[in-house]
Amino acid sequence: MNYITMILSLLCGVALFLYGMSLMGEGLRNVAGNKLETFLYRMTNTPVKGVLLGTAVTSIIQSSSATTVMVIGFVNSGIMKLGQAIGIIMGANIGTSITGWILCLSYIEGSAGIARLLSSATIAAVVAIAGTLVKMISKKTVYKNLGNIMLGFAILMVGMQMMSSAVSPLKDIPAFTEALTMFSNPILGILAGIVMTAILQSASASIGILQALSMTGAMTFGTVFPIILGIGVGAAAPVMLSSIGANKNGKRTALVYLLDDVFGMVLWAVVFYSLNAVLHFSFMGMTVKPVIIAAVNSVFRIVTVCVLFPFIKKIEQLVMYIIKDSPEDLEDLADSADFDLLEERLLELPALALGQATRAIIGMSKKVRKNVGRALNLLIEYQDKKYEKVQRKEDLIDKYESKIGDYLMQLTKKPMNSKQTRQVALNLRAIGDLERIGDYASNIARLTHQIQEENISFSEEAKTDLNVMIEAEREIVNSTICSYQEHDLETAIKMKPLASVITSLCEILKARHIGRLSRGECSLEQGTVFNELLNSFERIASHCVALSGAVRREYQQNPDIHVHSIQAKELTDEEYRSLYNDFLKKYDVLTGKERPVSIEAETVQ
Repeated sequence: MNYITMILSLLCGVALFLYGMSLMGEGLRNVAGNKLETFLYRMTNTPVKGVLLGTAVTSIIQSSSATTVMVIGFVNSGIMKLGQAIGIIMGANIGTSITGWILCLSYIEGSAGIARLLSSATIAAVVAIAGTLVKMISKKTVYKNLGNIMLGFAILMVGMQMMSSAVSPLKDIPAFTEALTMFSNPILGILAGIVMTAILQSASASIGILQALSMTGAMTFGTVFPIILGIGVGAAAPVMLSSIGANKNGKRTALVYLLDDVFGMVLWAVVFYSLNAVLHFSFMGMTVKPVIIAAVNSVFRIVTVCVLFPFIKKIEQLVMYIIKDSPEDLEDLADSADFDLLEERLLELPALALGQATRAIIGMSKKVRKNVGRALNLLIEYQDKKYEKVQRKEDLIDKYESKIGDYLMQLTKKPMNSKQTRQVALNLRAIGDLERIGDYASNIARLTHQIQEENISFSEEAKTDLNVMIEAEREIVNSTICSYQEHDLETAIKMKPLASVITSLCEILKARHIGRLSRGECSLEQGTVFNELLNSFERIASHCVALSGAVRREYQQNPDIHVHSIQAKELTDEEYRSLYNDFLKKYDVLTGKERPVSIEAETVQ
């Protein structure tokens, strides 16, 4: 029964420790807001900064796994490059050892004077009372978070004391001492550290248990050292789990965390035990205390990082080799090459920065044109692989909009002339229109996926109508993008009448489809999908007109007029009517059902 009570007390102590650490870390993150994330992906332009930043952030949030999971998210979303992440992960391995030193406070004891005041019981009591008062009295969220930090620290200390008290009777049990000698075997000790940390999912908790056990007086250096080596590898378990579902760069980031710890474990095991075989270290049988465990853990991690630091590029190459890029990944990498144009150092030279941003927008427009083509092709011939590609490219288009938008907003803070200011505004509008066109292309693809999944079929008349609309959509998107890329005014001014024709056709087709619904030729489900497709066609045409406006505005006469007052060259009423009638004849759905319309899918890779 005593053993059951001891185990329950130990587990309760571990639970309190983990909860206290979680509460303290969460409070710290809430107080910092988004600053931690901002520092992580903005201040890692050199490996040294990455290591220092990873150490600092992990010391604050008390979890190398949390830091690494955060970094995986940044790499997965394309905000951070793999090379930047490696330095942060190395720093995180150092930062997590700080917890061991904090836990040493739990073992400061004394009978009187300063020692009594510094005892863990006193510290925990004072911090808990202060934290409770802060939470109860304060109304501001920031102070409530500070209260959580203090309460988390107090709970952590109580948990450590409970673990220590739970295992203290073990020192009088010979079987326990004999069992610990098993872990003097390096292989068994390393495995014990890996398994214990993988179960607890916290290197800090494992170190805490070791420190608690060391207070029994039964832990020797030879027993503790291999367990510490295994703890680092075991801590990779939650990180590897978090990478499930991430893209290949996210998985590579998680693999870096594992490899760093595995390299460190192998390096220390080989070097240390080889030297011990020759020199027979006398301190292997020395009894260790919590401070020694904290020191060994810190030295092990710091030296490991120092050894691996010069090989950051090689580590990156290794994980790239282990997790290879597929042809699709290489294509995505080539597609995102335009991001390299957005050099921050060029922001001090607005003319050059604007030129780079414009080139990146041209790259974005090409991706949008191709993705619209892919989405329209799905209406003609659906394939799951091509549907997934549309959605993947839509994510890329969103990144273009985010990165170019951020770059242009930074540029607005620099001194510029009126022409440059106007160009920035036009560019911001252009990327907004391009991103929205991409969104509607993605929606068309989603609707084709729904048609396929739910086995929806349209009447022959509806199919003919859709084919006419597909042809019109191809023309307006291709013509708009080309006019934007080539600054072609003659083509740009034709987009308004073409968009008006598309809007008119959509209204006609909606009315005709309602007629089919009333006659029972189509179901309500078919009608909903058909109507959504037409809405997407209409919205794409609308944004094409808005994008062509950027080209029209470049040809206004007075470059000093404010962007909202620009009078761009437009068609005369007669020219407009003529073009409108020409486009209406070209895409005449009223007679389309009487003539064969067979539009092959546009070749888009």
